Amino acid sequence: MAHTLDAVETEDQPVKKPLRITELILLVMAVAIGSGAYMLSGLGMDQPLETHYWIQLGVMAALAIAFHLVLRLRAPWSDQYIMPLALSLNGLGLAMIHRLDLVPPGGSAANNQLLWTALSIIISMALVWFIIDYRHMRRFTYVWLLASAILLVLPFLPFIGMEIYGARIWVNLGIGSFQPGEVAKLTLAIFFASYLSANRDLILLAGRKLGPLSFPRLQDLGPLVVAWLVSMGVLIFQRDLGSAVLFFGLFMAMIYLATARLSWIILGLLAVGAGGIIAFNLFPHVQARIDGWLNAFDMDMIYAEHGSHQVVQGLFGLASGGLFGSGLGEGRPDLVFAANSDMIIASFGEELGLVGLTAILLIFFVLITRIMRIGLSARDAFGKLLAAGLGCAMAIQIFVVVGGVLRVIPLTGLTTPFMAAGGSSLLANWMIIGLVLLISHTANRPMQAGPMVNASGFGAGTSVPGQPVEAGER
Repeated sequence: MAHTLDAVETEDQPVKKPLRITELILLVMAVAIGSGAYMLSGLGMDQPLETHYWIQLGVMAALAIAFHLVLRLRAPWSDQYIMPLALSLNGLGLAMIHRLDLVPPGGSAANNQLLWTALSIIISMALVWFIIDYRHMRRFTYVWLLASAILLVLPFLPFIGMEIYGARIWVNLGIGSFQPGEVAKLTLAIFFASYLSANRDLILLAGRKLGPLSFPRLQDLGPLVVAWLVSMGVLIFQRDLGSAVLFFGLFMAMIYLATARLSWIILGLLAVGAGGIIAFNLFPHVQARIDGWLNAFDMDMIYAEHGSHQVVQGLFGLASGGLFGSGLGEGRPDLVFAANSDMIIASFGEELGLVGLTAILLIFFVLITRIMRIGLSARDAFGKLLAAGLGCAMAIQIFVVVGGVLRVIPLTGLTTPFMAAGGSSLLANWMIIGLVLLISHTANRPMQAGPMVNASGFGAGTSVPGQPVEAGER
């Protein structure tokens, strides 16, 4: 009987081989969906199928095959559905951005998005290739916190910090702009997962009971205070309501997953309420955002500076799309401000209708479900919290974006993952995909076992009891 490092093989229990053929088939479908939509959007605008359509098809197919080969070689037990789902969303986003580029006077956002797609997928492949064991990341808990702080401070630095549409969340790298907060979402998730996996027992066991609820000690409230301060800092100084909601929601989701205690949710809601009241009474941009949400159809509000014009136009676009939409290239989503970024969901709703938009949301639902499933199957607390936290962050982001477009909640500046124009968002989300695939590979890989070792006594260190180890062999 031969023993390997990957699995134990016995006559009764043969080694299971990872089958990645499902992923390959789904990748072909994902490339076909994205590239087909890209071409249809051009045909809908009476554009001939020129060379750049085939370049887009070739680039997406090459990236898909390359990632598939990397997974076969370095993470063969990883989830087979994650990458095709992400690639489908990425391709659909490219198609809509290209369709909006065709409206006079034209634009080149789709070309930039294709370049960022290639760069993001290559970096995600590099993560899978070079990170041997993702669990090593938990050793650097406070380094991740420091990295998050640096990323959030970067937009305030002179010469590189930029303020766009009232939000100071960008940096100019000379070759283009970048939003560091998108990557901070990832580093904060790693910090929370590392901290909570190391201190979970302390948080659970210490504290006071108040009726049926157990509340943590004051000294254990540090992470909650840090998360609250980070969120308020982003809201006040960067004027970015969406990221503030995302960061605090990410922490609350992760600490509830770690402790399963309702008391943390109550404390979190109290912190949100206190922060909301303070921000509404002290900062005009928060008041304007709330007024625009509550009184969106007020004529004075529609035509006011930073008013509700964008939200109202998006709602009219969704309504004109109806059940099946106007068809790619047949609507007027370009009338909505930021139609290819913040409001890309409204653009899809107008041209693909309720049916098409529901299909897109279902793809997101399946993707998040797969990520949460990976969190459930992970064998270590850090991996469980990190995967589940990243899944929750993506779910919160989708809710905030779609809720803002549908006027369920105030509109924020968050982007739709994989779909909205913007390289930083694309890069951060593909890095999340790389990390999640690594966690799923470790979770699904058969348990490692080597030969039986005589650990003590005569002949310790050998696989055959009774045979001593020569000096220098241990």
